[in-house]
Amino acid sequence: MSQNSGAEVLRYTAFSADPEGGNPAGVVLDASGLDDAAMLAVAAELGYSESAFLTGRDGPGDATSREEPGGEGAPAARAYTIRYFSPKAEVPFCGHATVATALALAERDGPGDLVFRTRAGTVPVTVAREGTELRATLTSVAPHVLDIAPGDLAEALAALDWPAAGLDPALPPRIAFAGARHLVLAAATRERLADLDYDFARLEALMHRLDLTTLQLVWRAAPTVFHVRDPFPVGGVVEDPATGAAAAAFGAYLRAEGLVPDAAVLTLHQGEDMGRPGTLTVELRAGDERVRVSGTGTRVEAREPGAAAG
Repeated sequence: MSQNSGAEVLRYTAFSADPEGGNPAGVVLDASGLDDAAMLAVAAELGYSESAFLTGRDGPGDATSREEPGGEGAPAARAYTIRYFSPKAEVPFCGHATVATALALAERDGPGDLVFRTRAGTVPVTVAREGTELRATLTSVAPHVLDIAPGDLAEALAALDWPAAGLDPALPPRIAFAGARHLVLAAATRERLADLDYDFARLEALMHRLDLTTLQLVWRAAPTVFHVRDPFPVGGVVEDPATGAAAAAFGAYLRAEGLVPDAAVLTLHQGEDMGRPGTLTVELRAGDERVRVSGTGTRVEAREPGAAAG
């Protein structure tokens, strides 16, 4: 229970089956009685990068929302309105809290197809059992990729204390969106990615001005394998341990830049430098602009909150 609201607050970690890995999120399966201030208070009390709140149960999802193994003849997807709050503000979409919420619903009601109505748009999610684990797969809203102005890029690098020469020229800086905006910056070496000690206030100010949720910092280990990190000062935390929304945006970026085939499966390793390793699987499908992000997760016991976007 939250002392602030009286609502039942569950705690799940997403993108790892280990409670000590992945990204923790608060999940409120019935937030119908909470106003904005109460939801923000719950998120602040938990201290996680984001928490998710189901504010209403909607009608069945339409047929276009169904994902495999659904389709014609499959049961209608269960549909919900969902909202996401960091300790400082509401955010339009959060991938890891979506996965956490889907897993919580699957443990309560069984696996199957879900539809989440978010501020960013409709997000279908399928939860399937794989052996002893549940795996959730979300499908993003339509993505897009934008250039970043040279002055804004210079300010981002200055806030990070990264030299321009430390970037990988094969992966150009871009702003990518798949439900939330993220600045993609590729480090030339794993050592550069590991060296993250940034100016919190300076980066936060730039991100507010550009309407960024996180920076997606990446290093390419293999053609379809990446290590990633996500500073999240606008959410009130230094770094996000596993960021589903950024993973979706990054998949869209890679395809838009011609860096991977139109159909590809990518593996993103995140959280290692924080001691909370997790794995995000990103799937691109030919003929479908949307991006799918999947991962496991598990419920964690209530404890003192730690600052772990999306």
